[in-house]
Amino acid sequence: MNPASIMKLMSAKNRFTENHPKFAAFIRAVFSKGIEEGTIIEIQVTRPGENPMTSNIKVQQSDLELMRELRELVK
Repeated sequence: MNPASIMKLMSAKNRFTENHPKFAAFIRAVFSKGIEEGTIIEIQVTRPGENPMTSNIKVQQSDLELMRELRELVK
C-alpha cells in the first residue's frame, strides 16, 4: 500500500472518530480486552421508517488472523 493511500485512510478514520466519538470509544473498550475465538459480534441496522435488521457472527480463528493482518497494514 502506498503512503498516499495510507494517509487517506488514516484521515478518513480520524474523521469517523470525530463524527462518532461514542462509537470509537466503544470499539476501543471492546478491543482493549481483545477478541477471542467464540466471541459473538452482533450488529443492528435501522433505516428511517423500516424495521431493524440484525445479524451476528461467532468469531473463528481465521477471523482473528484476518484482523491481525489488517492491523499490520494500518501500522
